Amino acid sequence: MKFGKVEHPELIDFTIPKDHPDTQLVLAKQREEGDTSVYVGCAKWNRQDLKNFYPRGTKDELVYYSSQFNCIELNASFYRIFPAEQYQKWCDKTPEGFKFFPKMTNEVSHLRRLNDKVYGTVDRYLEVTSLLKDKLGTIFLQMHSNFGPKNWDRVVRFVEYWPKEFPLAMEFRHTDWFNDEKVAQELYHLLQENQMANVLVDTAGRRDLMHMRLTNNEAFIRYVGANHASDYSRLDDWVDRLSAWQNKGLRNIHFFVHQNLELESPFLSAYFIEKLNNILGISLKIPSTLNNPNDSQTLF
Repeated sequence: MKFGKVEHPELIDFTIPKDHPDTQLVLAKQREEGDTSVYVGCAKWNRQDLKNFYPRGTKDELVYYSSQFNCIELNASFYRIFPAEQYQKWCDKTPEGFKFFPKMTNEVSHLRRLNDKVYGTVDRYLEVTSLLKDKLGTIFLQMHSNFGPKNWDRVVRFVEYWPKEFPLAMEFRHTDWFNDEKVAQELYHLLQENQMANVLVDTAGRRDLMHMRLTNNEAFIRYVGANHASDYSRLDDWVDRLSAWQNKGLRNIHFFVHQNLELESPFLSAYFIEKLNNILGISLKIPSTLNNPNDSQTLF
């Protein structure tokens, strides 16, 4: 993921901002009983991107990937709607408890930009995506950076149309969604009233997307490492923040690890999962890093 990439990440202040004042109110109001559900994964499973991750002789990358991680952020579904049998194959190949978090097709978000012609496409997308059955996690819709608040009516219509049996997270990138307080509050309340997650994006060049405003009992976080030593300390900070949110009532954590150049995302994820296990009192499997030629904490 090159979104938010900068030439000199060492100059960026990666401090996680304080929570939005309403985040604690949301967690208190929507507090859920039971254990914390945590899913951590990468964006892709293909060998070309996840270098040094697959053992020599691996025949099926998804089968191996899903033996190491409990989820995948399915970016492939952004570029096209796959045939129904493909979703069924993905479902059959992966173990019980594994989840896909697919991105909504760009025909809806980028090409037609939530206009009145998207709804047939939405129905077609959901028809095949639902074949993932209980392995379907939260779907997320990522809007183009130039999709601004002037399109507010389109957002409202889309949110009202969306079938609520499918969990949805929405990612807005135009800076005016967050820098205009009135606009931001209207957006947050719309998502909150419809039980939709407000995606957090942690990337170097767009710190405004770290609005720290949760809108339901789900933290949907897309973390973009900068291929820099700071990638690890940034993950440490996220462990601390998620622990604080857990103590305030958060029960659903969905965290996806990217890098500007997808070289070491599985090893960043393994580091992060081990830290989460210790702090949150959970027991996610730590992905094997035996194929990494370097020590994951000294890659840079």
